[in-house]
Amino acid sequence: MPAAFAQPVRWPAEAIWEAVAPTLPGFTVEVLPEVDSTNSELMRRARAGHPDPVLLVAEQQIAGRGRMGRQWHSGAAPLGAAAKALTFSLGLNLSPADWSGLSLAMGLSVARSLHPDIRLKWPNDLWWHDRKLAGILIETANWGAASASRYVVIGVGINLATPDASGLSTAPVGLRELLPEVDAAQALLRIAAPLVQTVQRFESLGFAPFQKAFNARDVLAQLPVTLSDGMQGTAQGVDATGALLVANEQGVQRITSAEVSVRAQPGPCYENF
Repeated sequence: MPAAFAQPVRWPAEAIWEAVAPTLPGFTVEVLPEVDSTNSELMRRARAGHPDPVLLVAEQQIAGRGRMGRQWHSGAAPLGAAAKALTFSLGLNLSPADWSGLSLAMGLSVARSLHPDIRLKWPNDLWWHDRKLAGILIETANWGAASASRYVVIGVGINLATPDASGLSTAPVGLRELLPEVDAAQALLRIAAPLVQTVQRFESLGFAPFQKAFNARDVLAQLPVTLSDGMQGTAQGVDATGALLVANEQGVQRITSAEVSVRAQPGPCYENF
């Protein structure tokens, strides 16, 4: 069939709603043909007084954002062609005792939903065979009191087709290299309900129940790393709060996502002290 006559994506909105709504009252699923950023759109709605629980999917995202201000966009596919990326954001009110490790738990949930060989790079990337497959971006809107619930937006961007690696410091990979039969709609159906279940479990229990499973997929484990502040050492997994543990001559350092970015570097390795 010529590309121009190919069927549009049939998003599994009803199936996702049926799986999620019983435990998340008021939940909806919305698909936009184009948006600047699904995260930005939900944050605008929240600040305008509409903090509703929603899964917002973009067929094309033209001004997506990654961690530390990096750009990320889905790119336009030719008319009728398969989508190049899956981009969506989950927005809901949340009030955990401790927010530490939320992005790690979300990445773990997505990885578990897709394939056992997908690994996790602290604090918010999914990798396969040393190439970046997906990223997580979490933002919150605070309603005032420190103890009050916040509206959290959990953005997920997954390469479906392998993007051009030109100008990228980390080579990318597309999900179709790993799962050729899975399209955007099928990937979303696999991910959505478990992601909501995971965030609800995190709200009740924090990151500690996810620590062991995250460390089992940790792509940095026992690698020499260099942090953005110049510190070097050997990655030792994460602790029960999701902090990265880096061993060096000064001992084991706890690193939080607000402090550093991490890149694997050749160099001496230090055993755990």
